[in-house]
Amino acid sequence: MEHPGFFAKAGPFTVAEIAQATGSELPDGADPSLRLSNVTPLAEAGPNELSFVDNRKYLPLLEGARAGACLIVPGLADRVPKGTLALRTKAPYLGFAKALALFYPEGMRVRAAEPGAPAIDPTAVLEEGAEVEPGAIIGAGARIGRGTRIAAGAVIGYRVCIGRGGYVGPLATVTHALIGDRVIIHSGVRIGQDGFGFAMGREGHLKVPQIGRVIIQDDVEIGANSTIDRGALKDTIIGEGSKIDNLVQIGHNVVLGRHCVIVAQVGISGSTELGDFVVMGGQSGCVGHIKVGAAAQIAGGSHAKDDVPSGARVGGTPARPLKQWAREIATLTRLSSRKGAADEPDLSS
Repeated sequence: MEHPGFFAKAGPFTVAEIAQATGSELPDGADPSLRLSNVTPLAEAGPNELSFVDNRKYLPLLEGARAGACLIVPGLADRVPKGTLALRTKAPYLGFAKALALFYPEGMRVRAAEPGAPAIDPTAVLEEGAEVEPGAIIGAGARIGRGTRIAAGAVIGYRVCIGRGGYVGPLATVTHALIGDRVIIHSGVRIGQDGFGFAMGREGHLKVPQIGRVIIQDDVEIGANSTIDRGALKDTIIGEGSKIDNLVQIGHNVVLGRHCVIVAQVGISGSTELGDFVVMGGQSGCVGHIKVGAAAQIAGGSHAKDDVPSGARVGGTPARPLKQWAREIATLTRLSSRKGAADEPDLSS
């Protein structure tokens, strides 16, 4: 059964209405009555959809773009292909945020149970053998598979689907998520809250609606008090068999491959992609919009700011090949040791 989604969509809207809402300008000769039905990532947008470009890293995607319109700075408007309207704006990301608010007016709100509603909504579907402990809340349209146990105080949100043989620990919350079989979610985990997205400006920071989901595949385990944000437009994805320790933060649109190991206090920024069997040591991190190749390893306390090749072992801040980092540390240790011996103060007087 196809999932019905978590957010209701408004529209379609004409490009004139979109331009007014986003503070952008239509190109000369454009048909203001052209109607668009959604806001979509540039690589996936079709002729009746709106997209945007705010990061030069994604300019190559413009060559094959099929979007009906694209929010873009005036200086790059000539890069927009024929057939796509260039909606010119000095702040494409701000325009994107306003467009999302136009198409998804409920995108800022989490659908909660009505006051006085039963703990298990009558529209929720629990397969035979699913267990719900006292104090847990199961939202409208949620589905819980056979053999899954929802512990006391846990909250399963509107239309969340959880597979079979899993476990959701005490006081965990799961919203805007589709979860596979045999997934273990420990106490205090937060899944599906909105990602950290703001269009920043001199007059303040406008919140960007987050309308994506979290997809957690089979046999994943998530440690206590870890957080996984839902996607902005696309989905945040945790690949099958991956193991996530306690106190880990995974940002919106992150894609984690299969059988990754993410140790405690790791932070993975939005739109980062990790291949299969990646290992990240404790307190390590990645900046956003980079790729970590399959079977790569990032040492504890290290921070990657650039793509990491498949099979690489890196360490330090910024992360670099492990042998190079080890040589640098050894050299610094030797230099500081020599200088320290010569400059050590006389404390005998």
